[in-house]
Order: sequence, then C-alpha cells, then structure tokens
Amino acid sequence: MRVVLQRVSKAACWVGDEKVAEIGRGILLLVGIEKGDTMEAIEYIANKCANLRIFEDSAGKMNLNVIDIGGEALAISQFTLAANIRKGRRPSFDNAMPPDQAIQLYERFVDTLNQYVPTKKGVFGAKMAIELINDGPVTFVLER
Repeated sequence: MRVVLQRVSKAACWVGDEKVAEIGRGILLLVGIEKGDTMEAIEYIANKCANLRIFEDSAGKMNLNVIDIGGEALAISQFTLAANIRKGRRPSFDNAMPPDQAIQLYERFVDTLNQYVPTKKGVFGAKMAIELINDGPVTFVLER
C-alpha cells in the first residue's frame, strides 16, 4: 500500500462536471492498493494518517495532527501509485490489486479513517479531477 498525504487548506474531487466531495483544512490522501495488501496494513496506514503530527502548534512546530485541528480528510483511489517505473518508459501496473479486490480495501481504509476524522472520498475507478491547495507545501509518502 502506498499513500501520498498532502496537508491542504482545501481540496475537492470532480467527476466530469460534478463536484463529488469537498473538504476544508485537513489532509488529501492519494491511495494506491497493491497486491498482497491486508486489512491490517489498511488499518495501520489509516491510523498513521490520522495521527501524523503535521500541523503547526502555536509555537510554529509541526506538533498537531488532523484530529487536533478539527480537520477533514479526502481519500482518492489512485492505482497508478502501484506502478513500477524501473524499466523502460511505460509504467507497469502488474503490482496493482485487481479493482474488484482493491475497492474492498479502499472502502475499509475510508471507513477506518472516518473513525478518527470526518472523511470524504472520490469515486473508485472513475476519472477524477482533484483540486487542492497544498498548505506548506507539506507532502509525505506512506508505505506498508
């Protein structure tokens, strides 16, 4: 599993002309599910995303998590994070979990994260446009 986490001032997800999700201050998560990922890995990463101290306290130090600031999360499925680009010029997606299995883990990720922080999501498998203001910029890659 690979997640790109971005601290945002706001973010939104569009499918065609329809805005399907929008958040204010919080975290945008691009979620890649890979073959071999387990429910335990999903729950671990969701917990890590919710509790990672990446927001500034009154002293200007990254000492608060998204829960502490009363923020939100937007989780977007992104199978391209499972790509292998080591050889050649065309990405290989052989490591991506098949969609019928990946959707179950993606939904579990969203449900688990929602236990910590209000979480919205994109549309699994859809072509989406993601609009965001990266705050900082602050971006992390989490893997398990």
